[in-house]
Amino acid sequence: MRIVLHRNIPEDPSLLRCWNDLVLQMERPEVFYTCEWALAVQCAYGSWLKPLVFLGYEGDELVGAVCLATETAGENMRFLAADTSDYCEFVSRPQWRAEFVIAVVDELVNMKIGNLALANLPEDSGTPAALRAAAKKHGSHIYSRPAYSCAQIDLGDGNARNALKNSLVNKKKLRRYFRELEREGPVTFEHLQSWEQIRAALPVFADAHVARFKATDRVSSLETAERRHFLEVLAQRFSGAGVVTLSVMLVGERPVAWNYGFQFCGSWFWYQPTFDSRYEENSPGHCLLSRIVIEACEMGSMRRVDLGLGAEGYKERFANGARQTLYATLTKSTVSHLRGMARFRLASAVRRFPRVEAAIRSALPRLGHKSPDHRE
Repeated sequence: MRIVLHRNIPEDPSLLRCWNDLVLQMERPEVFYTCEWALAVQCAYGSWLKPLVFLGYEGDELVGAVCLATETAGENMRFLAADTSDYCEFVSRPQWRAEFVIAVVDELVNMKIGNLALANLPEDSGTPAALRAAAKKHGSHIYSRPAYSCAQIDLGDGNARNALKNSLVNKKKLRRYFRELEREGPVTFEHLQSWEQIRAALPVFADAHVARFKATDRVSSLETAERRHFLEVLAQRFSGAGVVTLSVMLVGERPVAWNYGFQFCGSWFWYQPTFDSRYEENSPGHCLLSRIVIEACEMGSMRRVDLGLGAEGYKERFANGARQTLYATLTKSTVSHLRGMARFRLASAVRRFPRVEAAIRSALPRLGHKSPDHRE
């Protein structure tokens, strides 16, 4: 396999088309693997993320693509999209995965890049096994640990869909929420997909997200210009494709709940939601998610609603399944390998004491550390 290295993702329509064709042939295609996503990250975060793009070819045919990156102040090589994506991957057909991953690791070894830290790898992909093979070839240490369990709502077949839809429509609690909200005006829903529609609605959504996080003593990612720009670029690049979907619930003329999400290859993604805290007692976020699940049940092309990263209790109440992700590190350094294992074991011990973990997570933004959940 021939590997071609780029220091930036080329703005090449032919590459974009071939890249996305590979995404559609993966075990489970995700919007996060697309060329548009990588280009949006490069555009919004290029001031501190330095891309390294590996393209694999057999003859003239593109058979693999992966965007890695280093931070300007860091040594680890990582996925370019790690801070924005619920799932990260080496893009290829399943039968080419092992050869492509090993070829990329060969290149990294030749470049004397010592540490590879890969977040949000789906456990059900072929990549973890390919990384183990690459580590064995080069005598490197590999450590793979559980990262996030992403809650899923599997819509099932026709009968299961109808049962799921009816269970939501007939929930007394949901009907009560709607009755209370309707005292102020009709409750309606919009799913915005064009750039023009989303551009007009984004500022109100972003301000509501910031206000909601401040109300719970947290720092929203949407306080940064980079994050807002990233969401704008995504909407621009996917405009007209029916992928980026900004769902809005309105009471009368007032928007009260939002989800910046995606409809892609049978998944409706609950990616970055928020709601107006003034309506909290009637759970507008719960109402919006219920509506999305109901509409997804009515769409034959939809197979699941993916609730993504984050262990919020409401997700567990909606979900009927989960998808596990991994955090994998590959290094030549025994010290780095042992340090990574120790950190994970310490973090696991802290999680046994929820109050301690909550205090640490609350303190991290104030100390200048990024939250592990990119949607915060």
